[in-house]
Amino acid sequence: MHPRNKNANGYDFTALTATSAALAKYLKTTPAGTSSIDFANPAAVKMLNRAILMHHYGVKGWDIPAGYLCPPIPGRADYLHAVADLLASCNKKNIPAGSAVRVLDIGTGANLVYPLIGHADYGWSFLGTDIDEAALANAQAIIGKNPGLTEAIELRHQPVWDNIFTGLLRSGEHFDLSICNPPFHNSPDDVLAVSQRKWNKLGKPGARRGSSEPRLNFGGGGTELWCNGGERAFVKSMIEQSAQIPKRVLWFTSLVSQADNLPHIEAALKKAKVVESRILPMAQGQKQSRVVAWTFCANGDHEKWRRDRWSATPAFGRPTLPESPDAGQPPAVDPV
Repeated sequence: MHPRNKNANGYDFTALTATSAALAKYLKTTPAGTSSIDFANPAAVKMLNRAILMHHYGVKGWDIPAGYLCPPIPGRADYLHAVADLLASCNKKNIPAGSAVRVLDIGTGANLVYPLIGHADYGWSFLGTDIDEAALANAQAIIGKNPGLTEAIELRHQPVWDNIFTGLLRSGEHFDLSICNPPFHNSPDDVLAVSQRKWNKLGKPGARRGSSEPRLNFGGGGTELWCNGGERAFVKSMIEQSAQIPKRVLWFTSLVSQADNLPHIEAALKKAKVVESRILPMAQGQKQSRVVAWTFCANGDHEKWRRDRWSATPAFGRPTLPESPDAGQPPAVDPV
């Protein structure tokens, strides 16, 4: 995990239950004698997320409707720390912080996790977008329970299913980053097949059609989990649409879960004639992932961007280079 990740050394269940007492009933003792939760229990995962967001990020009253994605917080935090280091590479090795740094979160979802973490850790402001109006309504409810977020997080509905950036930005809007956790799967059947494998590893039958158990221990449905063509097609479309607004965002980024998709994504980047692209590796326990980042701005554009937008912003400080993913004991995250 990234060294700035608040869960880099695992979950401190004593501290988390002190902040959120409701988590205590979901704790269990592992064979090694340590505390954990049943990661196959969606209610336990949801309560863990609520406790983490309250304890580490000061978020009150976090909740999501049944069936919506309940993401593992450490992995989401790692993404934000990785792109913070990306910005630092254009800012004399200092992470630009504060509300002047604007981040566009594509598919922010009902959980609103990226804006909640990014604002708490770096003071960034966010525009969260989604095609799901019910998800945005829940995200707005979270903001409403935390008045300090009202000025920091704006939400916007994208009404056109196939549009990502197209038709979204208003006149004069610029963003230092765009981030996205794209739909991973190609179809509902793909979701079912992958979920069945996960449940089997956990010794649970829950992914079967007609089962009373949820299909995924971290939930999610519809647009959160699948689109035609899956992750590969979504990111390729994102790249194509980003070329229509090349200087409105300094760094476009997306999570890419499947390494097999990288050659196709790299081909799309070349076709779009990006000036630079980078692959930012991430790891949580045994899970390997990466962020793809690309920009249409040359070095001179980066320097002008830094002077115009970041010269008056507070610097978070010199980023620490991430340690080897194998360093130390892996934290107790989703075991599958």
